[in-house]
Amino acid sequence: MADQDWVKIYGTSKEYEIEMLRGMLLEYEIESVVMNKKDSAYLFGDFELYVTRENIMKAKTLIEGVDL
Repeated sequence: MADQDWVKIYGTSKEYEIEMLRGMLLEYEIESVVMNKKDSAYLFGDFELYVTRENIMKAKTLIEGVDL
């Protein structure tokens, strides 16, 4: 992730939700990365979705239109 300028645009505790959004962004040719920040022993924390700076506005607009 250090090669590009990545920005967190979404976070959730639900893995299926973050994967659904990542798939939608991929359909619009927006590269994204999911970071799993969930603690495996205690099951707290979130999944975070990151996109490059150049795609922030487009990605946020698409995510706002999704009813999760």
